Parts: sequence; structure tokens; C-alpha cells
Amino acid sequence: MEKTARLIIDGKTYELQVVEGSEGERAIDISSLRKETGLITLDPGYANTGCCKSSITFMDGEKGILRYRGIPVEQLAEKATFKETAYLLIHGKLPNTKELKRYSMLLNDHSLVHEDMKAFYTKFPRASHPMGILSAMVNALRSFYPELNNQTEEEEIMITMTRLMAKIRTMAAMSYKISRGHKVIYPRPDLSYCENFLNMMFDTPVMPYKINSLEVNALRVFWILHADHEQNCSTSSVRMVGSARVNLYAAISAGIAALWGPLHGGANQAVIEMLTMIHDSGGGYKKAIEKAKDKNDPFRLMGFGHRVYKTYDPRAKIMKKMCDGLLESLHISDPLLDIAKELENQARKDPYFIDHNLYPNVDFYAGIVLRAIGIPTNMFTVMFAIGRLPGWIAQWKESIYDPNWKISRPRQIYTGPVKRDYVAITERG
Repeated sequence: MEKTARLIIDGKTYELQVVEGSEGERAIDISSLRKETGLITLDPGYANTGCCKSSITFMDGEKGILRYRGIPVEQLAEKATFKETAYLLIHGKLPNTKELKRYSMLLNDHSLVHEDMKAFYTKFPRASHPMGILSAMVNALRSFYPELNNQTEEEEIMITMTRLMAKIRTMAAMSYKISRGHKVIYPRPDLSYCENFLNMMFDTPVMPYKINSLEVNALRVFWILHADHEQNCSTSSVRMVGSARVNLYAAISAGIAALWGPLHGGANQAVIEMLTMIHDSGGGYKKAIEKAKDKNDPFRLMGFGHRVYKTYDPRAKIMKKMCDGLLESLHISDPLLDIAKELENQARKDPYFIDHNLYPNVDFYAGIVLRAIGIPTNMFTVMFAIGRLPGWIAQWKESIYDPNWKISRPRQIYTGPVKRDYVAITERG
């Protein structure tokens, strides 16, 4: 029996279909609402609006659940490589040995960036944020790698997706090296995806980078935990821009720009900036907690709470464990990390934070982990973007093959002036 919801407007009843997902999520289908009633819904921030049906990621904020293609993120963080996770998200299943070997070869073959792109990097002002540069350069990839001849649409999409996965880490490391005036380090075929990135970031002719398995593993876990997160701001941006049938590079560039925001991907950078402010102020973590609890004080503790998770962020649990082990193993002495640990311990037992569900989120621990492995603060959001790329690609791919595809075109409620006549400039007061 088909389930419906009844909507009564001006005494007239309308039947709206209730749609149910595989995990029991329910939604009222309002796609014909305006046609039938002349009305639209108003939902600022889209907190109650579903934009699509998706088989990629399931999350339950009340229960603290996150799964990619049905597989708990905890299992992937413990057992999978980042490449396996990317393949799972993009292709819908974990790769077998043959598929993973071929995927690894393709990532290696496409990992170099066109040499002419170096000139573009050097023209950005030195103060440019790496996220702005990355968004622009990803969009520019279309010019360097135009449509492929003698390929089916599906083959072209496959190669384009692989190119992006392969090149984004090279481009990110390149932007860092050029910003410091250092020689660009090229990817090596003998290194894994994560090893290659760290080597391209930190290797120099005078001080060869030594692969540290703890740091590589921390980066692997970080990227897996950030690989997708359902319909967030940046993912929705990729889908919305992609709905205009732009090329993949342009859609991903839009996602990067959205992720840049301090309330989204920039939150991990904001955590370190907050810790720096607490340290430099000399007030200590206790004063910061007092300020955060004062509703008349605009100060906010970055890295605490989440818009969707009303319990502990499942990614934060994994990242906390990784963070604790990494700091202990590396024997790092850093006053900011000391403040972070004190802040975490105090907030986790303070009734105010518990009652308001202000648990440390993944951004809090991510910022600490990235700092511990030597990633510069202004590169934190870029690290997030590299990790989120498989999810963006998967969401874009799903949307372009969606049989119910429509170009995204939200409505609005107009609140401006009613019709009025133009007044000549000589007659205006």
C-alpha cells in the first residue's frame, strides 16, 4: 500500500507521496507541489530538504553512523587503503586485486601535471590562499586536458575522474613548493598514494624526506574519514553546478570553493588559529571555556559540535585514537597541542558541553593530526579537499546518470517592493 501525506490548504486536501530509503529514512515528495497548489516550500539552509536520492553515503546524526556504500567508516579506516575507498565510492564496490592494480597504474600514469601549469602557479600573489589557487587550477585543467577523441562518453568520464584523483595531490604539493620558492618534487611510481603526497611536500635536494609509516597511516585515515559526507555544502555545490552539465573540472572547482569556508572545510584550520589565539592571549584553556559558555560573548570554540551529529561524531572517535597514538609515538613538544588536549579533556566532562552536544568533532582532531605531521596551517583545507575528492566525483557521476535529472533551480519568496514606475533623475529628490 502506497504511503501518502495529506496537506490541507484553504480547505482543499492534497495527497503527497511518502518516499522511503533503504535505511528507513522517510521523505514527503513535493516535486509536484507548485504545479498542484501554486505554493512552494520555504526552508532556509535546506536543513529539511532532500535534493536527490543517493546510494553513496548513509549517515545518521542521532545515532552517530557513517557508512560508504553500506560499509561502516570504522572498518574502512582500520583496514582499507585510500585508493580502495576512492574506488568504492566512485565505482560502487571494493576493487578486486586485478581492478586495484589497474587503478593504481592509472593513478601513477596520470599523476604528472602539464609543465606549462607551473607558470600559472608563479603568477598568483604570494599571499594567495592555497584553496583559491587549487580551485582555479582544477578549473584550468579542462584547458590542458580537453575532450578526448575516439572515446565513448563513459570512457572519457572514467579517464577524467582518474586524472583528477591522480593530479590533485601533485597540484596541491606543487602549490606548496612554489609558494616557498622550492624545487617541485615529482611523484614516484614506487610510493603509495599517501606516501607520494608527503614525499612531494617535504622532500628537498638537501634533505631527502624519510617515509614515516605513522605519518603515512595518519594521512590515510584522515583522507578516508573525509572522503564523503552526504549532501553537505560543498557536495551540494558540486551537484548543483554539475546539474548545468558543466565539465567535471568546473563542478569540482565549485566544490573546492565551497569547502574553503571556515564553517565547512576551513574549520580544521580555524581550530589551530583558535589554539594560537588562546596561547598568545595568555589566558589559558579555562578562560576560553568560560568565554565559550558566555552567551553574551561572540567567541566560539572551533572544532566542537556538528550541525548533523547530535551525538559523538563517529569520525572524531577514530581520529582521536589516531591523534593520541601519533602524538605519543612522535614525542612532539608543542604548546598548541598541549592546549588542545587540556581543552578536550575539560570540555568532554563539562555539563554545559555535554548538555548542548558540543563534543569535539573530526575537525578538532584533524587539525591537531595535520599539525603533528608537519602540514602548514594554510594547507589544512587543501588536505580536506584531496580527501573529499572521491566523494565529489561519486556524487557528480551519480547525478549525471540520474534518470530523474533536472537542472537545479531553487525558488524564493520575494519580499522586495511591489511594482513601481521609473522616475527620471531630474525628478528624484
